[in-house]
Amino acid sequence: MLRFAPSPTGLLHVGNARIALLNYLCAKKNNLKFILRIDDTDLKRSKSIYTDAIKEDLEWLGIKFDDCFFQSKRMAIYNEIAETLKKKGKLYPCYESAEELSLKRKIQLKMGKPPIYDRSSLKLTQKEKSQFSNLNKKPHWRFKLSDKEIKWKDRIHGEIRFEKLSISDPVLIRSDGTPLFTITSVIDDIDYKISSIIRGDDHITNTAAQIELFHSLDADIPDFAHFPLMKSATGESLSKRLSSLSLSEIRESKIDFNVLNNLLVKLGSSLSIDSIKTVNELIEEFNFLNFSKSSIQFNYDDLFRLNSKYLKSISYEEIKEISQKDFTKEFWGAIKSNIETTEDLELWLKTIYDNKFQNKIVQNEKEFLKIAEDNLPDILNNETWSKWTNKISDITGRKGKKLFMPLRIAITGMDKGPEMNLILPLINRKEILRRLIS
Repeated sequence: MLRFAPSPTGLLHVGNARIALLNYLCAKKNNLKFILRIDDTDLKRSKSIYTDAIKEDLEWLGIKFDDCFFQSKRMAIYNEIAETLKKKGKLYPCYESAEELSLKRKIQLKMGKPPIYDRSSLKLTQKEKSQFSNLNKKPHWRFKLSDKEIKWKDRIHGEIRFEKLSISDPVLIRSDGTPLFTITSVIDDIDYKISSIIRGDDHITNTAAQIELFHSLDADIPDFAHFPLMKSATGESLSKRLSSLSLSEIRESKIDFNVLNNLLVKLGSSLSIDSIKTVNELIEEFNFLNFSKSSIQFNYDDLFRLNSKYLKSISYEEIKEISQKDFTKEFWGAIKSNIETTEDLELWLKTIYDNKFQNKIVQNEKEFLKIAEDNLPDILNNETWSKWTNKISDITGRKGKKLFMPLRIAITGMDKGPEMNLILPLINRKEILRRLIS
């Protein structure tokens, strides 16, 4: 079983979506269940509106989860396990403030030492602990790591090793009693029998500590795959709280979900991003061996380029189903080479068929457009544009852009677009005349 575990504290961005998709593809490739875990233990920042948005985004991507649960409803279980670890001597109380810990780290760095917690709280006597308690100072609780080397075979990074005491004993319980991700995630993974964990490589240090925690709870160690974090085209880290490249934003831009899925899965892999596959096809070709540990960047321009290419490749029936719009094959044939998203399709539907379409005013071309109006043929077909413009050219002596551009702008309101010989027959003749004289 695999899982995706977002926190409902903001919108999903493309980096989150990539991890969700990789987990889903791996699960389905291996005939395993895929579950959605909502990490909502931070009750102040967690919002139901974000939970709903997460589910909507996953559904849009074609990701179907077999089960869903909320960490906030499992607090009693976490507390029970924490008490067990305390009795085993695996958790120990610490009383340093954030300022005191920060000062310790600065001193260690100044001395050229790694900023690792010094375990000074292990030396506290019972009397000293009682004094803190009398001052109403509640402890946070750290997990005591063993002195053994921690290692595992990562699906992406290969063998990863942490020498003894090269990382700090992690805080598992805050001073207010709230359990942190490091422990809640392990407990959930054990209870739900998670066999593989796919996540970003910013969790590698967490994994080292969590492997020890799995051992302390006498549980099997899952398989790990740490993928490189996705960054923006400028190399900046993505943040869901800043809505960086959010799925909500991408959905509003009318990008097809198949295009986004392919780009997310194939970045950093040996697979071609130009070949757009369905979710089922992506499942079939999923293989950890396709991926590298090199850092990757998400370029928004690539998304629009691929979307344009994808729309050009699909059939008339497919584009009608995707866009949920009614139009003819002739219309699609005319405009398909000039759209990036279905939003462009909607623009051209309005441009061609809306009799209240407001075109741009073509400055200082009233006389020229009157000549065009007087010579517009009665019958409009794919040859009309050539015959019409040739006749106008004979009368005015104009050629090239001076001939074509005023007509294009007057009729479509744009200085570029589909070939006019294909557009002209689609527009009602009376409407063309109206646009020429308006």
